[in-house]
Amino acid sequence: MSTDTDPAVMLTLAQWFSPAFPIGAFSYSHGLEALVDRGEIGTVAQFRDWMAHVLEHGAGRNDLIFLSAAYRVDRSELAGIDALARAMAPSSERLLETVDQGGSFIRTINAVWSQGLPPLSYPVAVGAAARACDLPLEPTARMYIHGFLSALTSAAIRLVPLGQTEGQQAILALTPLCHQLCDSALDAPLDSLGSSTFLADIASMQHETQYSRMFRS
Repeated sequence: MSTDTDPAVMLTLAQWFSPAFPIGAFSYSHGLEALVDRGEIGTVAQFRDWMAHVLEHGAGRNDLIFLSAAYRVDRSELAGIDALARAMAPSSERLLETVDQGGSFIRTINAVWSQGLPPLSYPVAVGAAARACDLPLEPTARMYIHGFLSALTSAAIRLVPLGQTEGQQAILALTPLCHQLCDSALDAPLDSLGSSTFLADIASMQHETQYSRMFRS
């Protein structure tokens, strides 16, 4: 298996988590749009606090656990992990977010890397694809969680609005947390899954009936 210092590995991962990779991440806000609409997030500090909570106590950590679990099993065992990942989605739009992005990711992986993987929720899709393509788990997970942070920061830049420089400052400030989560979550069992991002989850439900919106979640 390739090591995480292999330039070819890093360039492949950079391709997978590039904004150019066609998963439609730009069209999802994870419920952030509803919070901005209600005036609960309107500054870079408020966004940074919300993002840190989502990373540490919500989908960020859970996604790393799902990604790791999918990486370690055979294809025959992916369906059970994927079903659990879908069940953990707290709203219909959050389910759409992970299923649509995962489906798009898998279609591209199958077309470009000739893998023949089934449709999967996004973190499960990434874990399964990394194993199938012989990419190491740790750098895959670090790039995944950084991509998650970057995509939602891009949404915040458009919604709050934040300046481009403020957005990059937020990403830099939260990057150490991404590393901490990878250090702790990649060896965590599925039994350790859990979330306490109740306000973020409620916001994703409220977004479903929001009158005017730019994002699909």
